[in-house]
Amino acid sequence: MTQFTANVLSRLTFAMLGILLAISCKNKIEESPTAPIGLQCEYMENPVGVDSETPRFRWRSNVVQDEYRIVVDEDSVQVSNGKGTIWDSGQLKGSDNLAVYAGSRLKPYTRYFWTVQVWSDGETRTSAVASFETGLKEESNWKGNWITDSKDVNLKPAGYFRKSFDATKSIRSARAYVAAAGLFELSINGEKIGDHVMDPMYTRFDKTILYVTHDITRSMKQGQNVVGMLLGNGWYNHQSTAVWDFHKAHWRGRPRFCINIRVEYDDNTVETIVSDTSWKTSLSPVIFNSIYTAEHYDARLEQGGWNAPGFDDNKWASSIEVVNPAARIKSQVLHPIRHVTRIAAHGFKKIDDRKYIFDLGKNIAGVSELTVKGNAGTTIRLKHGEQLDSIGNVDQSNIDVHYRPTDDSDPFQTDIFILKGGDTETFLPRFNYKGFQYVEVTSDQPIELTQSSLSGLEMHSDVPIAGHIQSSSDLINKIWSATNNSYLSNLFGYPTDCPQREKNGWTGDAHIASETGLYNFDAITIYEKWLADHRDEQQDNGVLPSIIPTAGWGYEWGNGPDWTSTIAIIPWNLYLFYGDVRPLQENYENLKRYVDHITEISPKGTTDWGLGDWVPVKSVTPKELTSSLYYYADTRILSKAASILNKPEDAKHYEALAATIADAINAKFLNKTEGIYGKGLQTELSAPLFWGIVPDDVKEKVVNNLVKRIHSDGDHIDVGLLGTKVILNALSENGQAELAYTLASQETFPSWGYWIRNGATSLFENWPIDAKSDISRNHIMFGEIGAWLYKSPGGIKPDAAAPGFKHVLLEPHFMHALQSFEARHTGPYGEIVSSWSRSGDQIHYTATVPANSNATLRVLAETIDITSKTNVEVTTEGPQKVVKLPAGTHTFEIVQ
Repeated sequence: MTQFTANVLSRLTFAMLGILLAISCKNKIEESPTAPIGLQCEYMENPVGVDSETPRFRWRSNVVQDEYRIVVDEDSVQVSNGKGTIWDSGQLKGSDNLAVYAGSRLKPYTRYFWTVQVWSDGETRTSAVASFETGLKEESNWKGNWITDSKDVNLKPAGYFRKSFDATKSIRSARAYVAAAGLFELSINGEKIGDHVMDPMYTRFDKTILYVTHDITRSMKQGQNVVGMLLGNGWYNHQSTAVWDFHKAHWRGRPRFCINIRVEYDDNTVETIVSDTSWKTSLSPVIFNSIYTAEHYDARLEQGGWNAPGFDDNKWASSIEVVNPAARIKSQVLHPIRHVTRIAAHGFKKIDDRKYIFDLGKNIAGVSELTVKGNAGTTIRLKHGEQLDSIGNVDQSNIDVHYRPTDDSDPFQTDIFILKGGDTETFLPRFNYKGFQYVEVTSDQPIELTQSSLSGLEMHSDVPIAGHIQSSSDLINKIWSATNNSYLSNLFGYPTDCPQREKNGWTGDAHIASETGLYNFDAITIYEKWLADHRDEQQDNGVLPSIIPTAGWGYEWGNGPDWTSTIAIIPWNLYLFYGDVRPLQENYENLKRYVDHITEISPKGTTDWGLGDWVPVKSVTPKELTSSLYYYADTRILSKAASILNKPEDAKHYEALAATIADAINAKFLNKTEGIYGKGLQTELSAPLFWGIVPDDVKEKVVNNLVKRIHSDGDHIDVGLLGTKVILNALSENGQAELAYTLASQETFPSWGYWIRNGATSLFENWPIDAKSDISRNHIMFGEIGAWLYKSPGGIKPDAAAPGFKHVLLEPHFMHALQSFEARHTGPYGEIVSSWSRSGDQIHYTATVPANSNATLRVLAETIDITSKTNVEVTTEGPQKVVKLPAGTHTFEIVQ
């Protein structure tokens, strides 16, 4: 059985358990067919390992919610009967669906049950019972020691660890709490636990290490049990060399772990199995593993049954105790990395009996799985790349530019598999992922492969889908799909820039693409974890590095407000999309310290600190303009956050500072007579419009100059990274949505469509496909177009005055080049739909607003006649037709 198949079976098992739970709650559900659904604790369904003292609860009501009540108890029967001794919120008025726990102090190692009741028109509806389970909660609750097998950071083979113990009584439940510096794979009695891969998530290891909780009850048995651990290097022990110097990290050490296995017996006694020197260790067949390059495996070194009862470990060594490398250990409660999709080879070519080329037909982040039969000692290399050279070999020249090998033993993105011989063998890397579409398989002895011998396994943080776009344009649909592919390919417990040559958490790339991510995916757990990484990385003076996490690189190059505005923009976007103030609360002082530092070094109100409009087409916008605009944006967000968090003096101070910054930018860059910023480049004009600093009396001139500039550029974009964030939005928001669509849908260079027409299934790092540098073919930094599709032709926007889509702004633009368009986004209250189709000059528009929210529809009034088919009033406000929409589905006939 392959690991992927095992993971699928594991998911099916959990699905069956869910069915059984549903059956057990059948009567309750039948009593409340419109009961609240989608119950989440800390944005996860029935999470384990929750350490928060004040976890957040979320649900959705499909009926009008007048009041609600939450009850929490350790007894599920009590909860199902509407009683909670741990917390009873009481009957609270309102249609909100986010509540913060305010009950008795939560105990460690405890499963709590909860329900939510809602009242609608005097009727009570009760949800099914949900649960959350606490972890250790306090670091003092950890028992045992951190252990490893060696102190040699240059030792290449990964370590096996095993512990045999007897469970002498009948087991009621068992949990494994695993903290690791590096990566781990846990097994019980010979079977891998769970379907996660590459746990725990990457952090600043000297500050924070995450621990993972697994329910292992079903894997345990009365009698002898064996726990197995295989440790990988991850980012903790970076043995490959590249320009970011992770191999020089001050935290670097041989991978290590601390595990507590807590067994509760039916007689209410508890036993904890811990990591200590009684654990036995041996080197494994994973003879090399690098998060950056690849994995090497020698099947001849396999030790059958090493992690199962009955294995003789007398020749194994004892583990050694080592220090805890981190200042704190925190629970990992977020969507894990998984093998999400298996992709069969799309193309196959046999060069000879020692060389084969596989094409997945799609650029992915993940690994390849090879099934092969051959002689013992046959060495097979699997070289992964995004492109082929002129004669059909895998070509890595676009992605290996930052690799600095010290010898030839660690080839880039090239797995090495040494056969043990005999039966068919399967190789699947454990502690690595790559970015690739093509795999070149070579061997030092003849082997026979077919197209089915190799497949790809897509990997990423397995975040739920939250949105969908469908239009009459095949090109637009493919751009949206490619954008999502690049977003997910760069989501591995933190947002990255690319899955091959770097895997770095570049801040600028991430905040540019954050709206795209949040429209399409329920990714808050990943962002909140990454913001905690920001807090770990921030220096006392407020400075943040350009890549997060980092081993020290990026504090003196690549950072600045245009990049590290993540500390402002991402908490703000989370607030807008989820209506949750916690991201603002947790990062407020960090944002304040950051803005104060920029103010300290920028006495004139503008700053030149930053990277600028990275990888532009041809025109270069001054860094001082773009960095100062982000300084302004950060300050505005800080002021708004202060108001939300009831800090009126801060709100007033930073609002005044933002005005000063805007005045300074306009004084330096704006020619008010001509209505031009700087030289009138596309980014120079669109960025001030987007960020809202253009004085009202010159805005029309600035917009007209932007239009003229675009026409002079052949109706193509001439922007870099920062410009892609603003140009389509600035046009759409200022009466030029048709021109924005023209830019978005171009198929000739430079454009997103140009990439698609040249075979792209993901977004590129540079506009020319034959660029000499910056030519990764799976980059998310130009991904704002994915969000723009929701905001402009879809028209779905959050409202800061009623965030979390409590009030939905619907401002669709009906582009003449499209015959139909539909945007769907599932927000906290349910699915929002904005859909339209065209017949001549007539448009049929449908909007769906979820229960307990409302919306305002706005369309340009000058050339539009709008008729409601659902008896809502249409009014005119200035240049717009305005319709207030209650929850429900509404249809309109619109004549342009």
